[in-house]
Amino acid sequence: MKTIYTALTGFLLILATGAWAQGSGPTDPQIAAIVVTANQVDIDAGKLAKVKGHSADVKKFGQLMITDHSAVNKSASELVQKLHVTPESNATSESLKKGGEENLAALKKLHGHAFDQAYVDHEVTYHQSVLDALDTTLIPSAQNAELKALMVKVRPAFVSHLEHAKALQSKLNESAK
Repeated sequence: MKTIYTALTGFLLILATGAWAQGSGPTDPQIAAIVVTANQVDIDAGKLAKVKGHSADVKKFGQLMITDHSAVNKSASELVQKLHVTPESNATSESLKKGGEENLAALKKLHGHAFDQAYVDHEVTYHQSVLDALDTTLIPSAQNAELKALMVKVRPAFVSHLEHAKALQSKLNESAK
């Protein structure tokens, strides 16, 4: 569990501090890489939850993450092709990828309710972190209007995912008592 939160903290620190030149944010190609990576991390975790989830609610939530985040990645990929932008790997996208891999490794060791709890706890933290990054760095830094519009358009889905994950978290906490 500590590994999961360490990876997320690293992601937030990279976005908030020295990864970008003083007073500037990520470029549009860097934002594209961050968006695609953030979605892929949640798709991969959703696939694991769909298979390893103990409760039907966790399995359904995993499928929702696969479906929704795949759709966002499809839209993002179509947009970068249209704009002739090549996503540019950067410290944040690499941190997200590494954190996603560490999260999957930690989750694979868990079973039953412990898996469900760890997965859902991560989803709450992850979606809050992504929303914070969208609001404070990614949307304000986007120079291309269509890229910015895509992030603004998908933001409500991240809010919905966060609320859904929080509701699942409460349900799991209650059932553990």
